[in-house]
Amino acid sequence: MGKNQAIYHIQRYVETNEGKELFGDGSHIIYVNGKYRGNDEVGKLMHDFSCTNPDDMNYEALAKRARYFKQDEKGVAAMCKIMEDMRNEKAKEVRIDNALRMIQDGELSLEKIALYSGLSVDEVKELATPVMA
Repeated sequence: MGKNQAIYHIQRYVETNEGKELFGDGSHIIYVNGKYRGNDEVGKLMHDFSCTNPDDMNYEALAKRARYFKQDEKGVAAMCKIMEDMRNEKAKEVRIDNALRMIQDGELSLEKIALYSGLSVDEVKELATPVMA
C-alpha cells in the first residue's frame, strides 16, 4: 500500500452524485504489511515470520514451533512430507493442464493422452467429458 502502516483496513463504499456512503454489507478486508517492522506487536510478528533462526524470534510460541519444524527430527520429517505433498499436487495440476490441452486439440486418443500425461485412462476420460459435451 506504500504508507508504511502495519495494518490497512479496507471498506466498501457506494458512490453516487451525492457522495459516498459505507456499503454496509458487513464485509471488511484487513491487509497486514509483511514488510512492516515497527516496535509493536504486529511489527514483532512480521519480524518473526521472516526469521530463519528461531532464536532471533520475539514470540516464544512461534519460535518453539519453528524449532520443531527446523530442528527436531520428527518436525523436519513432517515438513518434508508437507513439501513433498505440495510438489506432487503441483505436478498433478501440470499433468491435468497438459491433458486438457491435448484433449482440446483433438488429435490424440484418450489412451495416448493418458500415456503422455501420466494420468490414468479413467482420469483422462473424466477430464474429457465436460470438454467433449
